[in-house]
Amino acid sequence: MSRPLPLISIPVGVVIERRKAKSAWADFIWRPIAVLPGVPDAAPWTALDGDAERANYYGGPATIELYRSDTSGYRDNLATGEPLLWVVLQPTGGEPPYEISAVTAEPSEGEASTESATNLVEAVPMPEVVRAAVADFIAEHHVEHSFVKRKRDRANPEAMARRLSPKDRK
Repeated sequence: MSRPLPLISIPVGVVIERRKAKSAWADFIWRPIAVLPGVPDAAPWTALDGDAERANYYGGPATIELYRSDTSGYRDNLATGEPLLWVVLQPTGGEPPYEISAVTAEPSEGEASTESATNLVEAVPMPEVVRAAVADFIAEHHVEHSFVKRKRDRANPEAMARRLSPKDRK
């Protein structure tokens, strides 16, 4: 079963930090640190600032896709007071070391992205422009579903009793 097309797509840019590692097994630690509203005119992996110890890069463009079925998650995210976006990076095995796989405003989708041991997933602050777009989407498309507790059928104790064989009935 395939997922329906998103109702709204929000273009963003992702900023990625490279920090010198204090480890014998890795030279650098990479992590997304910010999402920019809109897509900058810079080429992916353009150096923004930094030095040999720490540098920031424009990692490239991404799209936040909003679905009607996920409005409860978006609403819960905004209700925290400090809404987040989850940025998912996949290793490339070459240069640049990562590619942007996804950016999402839905917390459970962000958490599900961590199941792959190779993905790098980080929550970053949601820009105000994106927060406003998500809030407008929720206001337009959210439908509250009430919880309905199902009732079990009553068990028939006679149906569960041990049945006697014909020779034991005599």
